[in-house]
Amino acid sequence: MWKLIKMEWKKNCLGKMIRNAAIMTTAVLLFVLLTAGEAGADMAEMGMFDKSFIHASVELYTHMSYMIFTGVLLAGFVVDDYKKGTIRLLFSYPVKRKKLVLAKVFAVWIFSFTAMVISKLVMYAAVLATGPWIHIPASDIPYGNWPFWVELFLSAAAMVSISFLALPIGMKMRSSKAAVVASIIIVCFTQGNIGEFTLANNVAFYLCLFGLAMVSVFLAIRQVEQKDV
Repeated sequence: MWKLIKMEWKKNCLGKMIRNAAIMTTAVLLFVLLTAGEAGADMAEMGMFDKSFIHASVELYTHMSYMIFTGVLLAGFVVDDYKKGTIRLLFSYPVKRKKLVLAKVFAVWIFSFTAMVISKLVMYAAVLATGPWIHIPASDIPYGNWPFWVELFLSAAAMVSISFLALPIGMKMRSSKAAVVASIIIVCFTQGNIGEFTLANNVAFYLCLFGLAMVSVFLAIRQVEQKDV
């Protein structure tokens, strides 16, 4: 499986993916530093977060950007192969079809999860380093508390997993655009708000979506051995 995952990264240009993730992280960091004060104050006022404004802003904008980024990767790794018919060549290999498709799924999940965690750490480190100049106290980010680190990893895993709800939509419609649009809708649904109402940081809601994402991936590959492509 690991060899298949590495093959998918190589085929889809891992270096280009890392470059794109780095560019996106830089853009999100600049946006956070420029808007965190105003946006964070508004979110705190509405009771959307129980964190400091900079902590909440990093989490929110990183989740939004990487959920869409995961949708783009799913479109490139999985949906495009079905759309262009190149999946037939892949299925001609003497390897089970489910294993080949799962390698694509894991390749996207591992990269997105790792990139999101690194992105958060880079942004938190940048905030800590520039704090004296942008007037953000280091105490706003609880580096020394173990729940901070548990949340950092669990939230990244949850957000990346939830993004896979876009996979069956893209595969069903044989459209990479549909997968990307679906991921944007998922972001709006999970991270947006209507007035003071928001589902962001609702653990029960995220658990339900996580379960649905796992079911959607299962359904997407359930009949791949028998189904004509």
